[in-house]
Amino acid sequence: MICMNNIPSKYNPKEFEEKIYSAWMEENCFKAEINKDKKPFTIVMPPPNITGQLHMGHALDMTLQDVLTRWKRMEGFEALWLPGSDHASIATEVKVVEKLKKEEGKTKEEIGRDEFLKRAWKWKEEYGGKIVEQVKKLGNSCDWSRERFTMDEGCNEAVIEFFISLYNKGLIYKGNRIINWCPDCHTTLSDAEVEYEDTPGKYYYVKYPFVDNPDEYFIIATTRPETIFGDVAIAAHPEDERYKHLIGRKVIVPLVGREIPIIGDEYPDMTKGTGALKITPCHDPNDFEIGLRHNLEQISCMNEDGTMNEAAGKYNGMDRYDCRKQFVKDLEENGFMLRTEDTDHNVGTCYRCHNIIEPRVSDQWFVKMEPLAKPALQANKDKKVEFVPERFTKIYTHWLENIRDWCISRQLWWGHRIPAYYCQECGEIMVSKEAPAKCTKCNSTNIKQDEDVLDTWFSSGLWPFSTLGWPHETEDLKYFYPTDVLVTGYDIIFFWVVRMVFSALEATGESPFKHVFIHGLVRDADGRKMSKSLGNGIDPLEVIDQFGADALRFMLMTGISPGNDTRFNNDKLESSRNFANKLWNASRFVLMNIDGDLIDEAAAESNYKTEDKWIISRVNRAAKEVTENLDKFELGMAAQRVYDFIWNEYCDWYIEIVKPRLYGEESTDKDTARFVLIKVLKNMLKLLHPFMPFITEEIWSYLPNVDNRLIREQWPFYNEDENFEKAENTMEFIMEAVRSIRNIRAEMNVVPSRKARAIFVPSKEGIKEYVEFNALHFATLANITEIKVMTNKSMIGEDTASSVIDGTEIYLPLSDLIDYEKEIERLEKEKTKLQGELDRVNNKLNNEKFMSKAPENVVAEEKEKLAKYQSMMDKVAERLEQLNK
Repeated sequence: MICMNNIPSKYNPKEFEEKIYSAWMEENCFKAEINKDKKPFTIVMPPPNITGQLHMGHALDMTLQDVLTRWKRMEGFEALWLPGSDHASIATEVKVVEKLKKEEGKTKEEIGRDEFLKRAWKWKEEYGGKIVEQVKKLGNSCDWSRERFTMDEGCNEAVIEFFISLYNKGLIYKGNRIINWCPDCHTTLSDAEVEYEDTPGKYYYVKYPFVDNPDEYFIIATTRPETIFGDVAIAAHPEDERYKHLIGRKVIVPLVGREIPIIGDEYPDMTKGTGALKITPCHDPNDFEIGLRHNLEQISCMNEDGTMNEAAGKYNGMDRYDCRKQFVKDLEENGFMLRTEDTDHNVGTCYRCHNIIEPRVSDQWFVKMEPLAKPALQANKDKKVEFVPERFTKIYTHWLENIRDWCISRQLWWGHRIPAYYCQECGEIMVSKEAPAKCTKCNSTNIKQDEDVLDTWFSSGLWPFSTLGWPHETEDLKYFYPTDVLVTGYDIIFFWVVRMVFSALEATGESPFKHVFIHGLVRDADGRKMSKSLGNGIDPLEVIDQFGADALRFMLMTGISPGNDTRFNNDKLESSRNFANKLWNASRFVLMNIDGDLIDEAAAESNYKTEDKWIISRVNRAAKEVTENLDKFELGMAAQRVYDFIWNEYCDWYIEIVKPRLYGEESTDKDTARFVLIKVLKNMLKLLHPFMPFITEEIWSYLPNVDNRLIREQWPFYNEDENFEKAENTMEFIMEAVRSIRNIRAEMNVVPSRKARAIFVPSKEGIKEYVEFNALHFATLANITEIKVMTNKSMIGEDTASSVIDGTEIYLPLSDLIDYEKEIERLEKEKTKLQGELDRVNNKLNNEKFMSKAPENVVAEEKEKLAKYQSMMDKVAERLEQLNK
């Protein structure tokens, strides 16, 4: 350890943060071992995308995880925080495609799948490591020896195993069903990957002529007239009085000429719009289900790239929105458009490119969700999965209760390729780990693997157990699984949390984690979401470079509460750095006053003074309260409690109280104070360490009698033997009295250094002894030279300033605080100045020209000034009257 006399005079995180992290890594401080003598505590890191750049949301998310991990490690748990990154199928493929086009001028199709995947892996090697290095800058104590990637060999094996298991149970199937299609990314999306936005649009009221009487029309309102080419029916509720007599008749699709039936179905809402719907099974999920119920034809009128196909006739090849404009114009010109009206409606967009998605019928792979959703719902009811805060359970249960089959195939090349093989001769589908040598049905060797890859969330759903070795029964899996806490934002509960729970229950029979600790978003100072488009994002690395990682971490932790958004605030950041400075300077002061060895605890205990017992009891109580808050995931309250203790109680009170002892001649007194200063400093560094690991570890290295890294030290548990309630009560009285005396000085503009006498008039028993026994504290902290305790305040006189606290009244003679002649002279000058201001304002307000021409707000402002100056004048006059007496 470093020599304690060499602690630098200034706090400069750049001098030690990187050095300390390297030392932690070299000494394997983050490495978790299988230890049957310890309880495990496990967190798996929500894996950031390899396309990602560390942003403020990551900084919050990871700091929360690190605080919990460091705390549990110090509590004696075998704490594993398992890190990793996600291959992010769509996002990475888009990046690699862009890079390929920019650098080589080619498309992925031109170079082929194998060459494209080589470039994707090269991207991963080049950029995937960058975010890991950024994560380390925050001080995160992950076990990097266990770092995983969603497409590494072990995770890939888990994905294939899980897919085959679900397929063999009939829970994965291939089917021609309605899916969400992104025309820009050219792939399917799961329901969770579609973001809905309120978008201005129009309702188009279109006339559908009856076949048996073309002069009559059925009116249908639609927001998407370009899908009319795929219409196969009109549906009305069978109990709708307006339409039930029309069920069975046929209408003609306008400008298309196709005859379609009017059918009865309970889905249409009789209270909305016209109460009837056009049914387009290939372009709407609800229409698709209606089509299945009534065995309707499926007509797709759009291509995968969002252009119209041959079903659209003369509009074939047009972009979907260009077609809409032209088709609407044609409907109007031919008399089929009744009217249009403006509306706002929810439009589904791709969560990656944010372009509008198209529902379309496609041959895809699906997971049958109902059998998997039921156990996941039950796990929550049985408290095997609990949300913090509990209110987020609603999102989880709502999603599971209303879940549809999950489309898991993606028309991409980067990702886990679907382990399905097709016989090119007979069409047999074979699902297996390895490519079959021949068809199991016709023995043909002409076999081809499915081109699609799996949804990224399919592999991410296995993350809590695939990273620990599943499907193999590894020692890591047996010891560290199930994990304890998942820390994540509320925005991916349905994306990820739901999938992890039902996947884990299916694969391992156990819930993947006990608690889901939900945090909010980090917003800017104005409460806006940080985004590239707004240009309000803040780079955590720049903040770390300027302020240090500890200041950033502590700023993010203070003032937060589970589930709620927080704001990035420069004032809070400055405050966090000031706090670090305060801690550094206080620690340096303590170390500068430690010369030689400390006395032992027994010797110190026998000489404890009231203030020693008080600060020991207070840090003991702080340890209890901080631990309780951490147990409840109230990390913000825990951080605030540590802050309050260090700044207010240790630095502002105890250090000031013991300075006379440190500078005095009494060696026993001095030795005891030095012992207590170090004892409490050690405990408060331990309490602060999970939140501000770098500065606490650095200060720790200078302390006497330490032979271990702070990260490896034991958490300060509450000790009933160090609960000194009497000392706390005594010191609380002293501090309240000192604050009261300081307030009197402040109200009278008396400098704190001016010495004064104090008279105490107790109203409770025991106060006299409190005051007399602790007279030195009043001298040290409030500059009181003489203390009197009186039982009768009638003898005190009027020329005093007073205040009342619980148990006593305090009087300070004014003659000690004020030089009467100088104060009267000062107040007379103040009175003259105020009179000038009053005259000026009165002249304005009495000026008819000013009053008639000045705006109302200017007149109101002058009247406010008049009231303010008059109030100040009254106070000055009152004070002068008192002094002149």
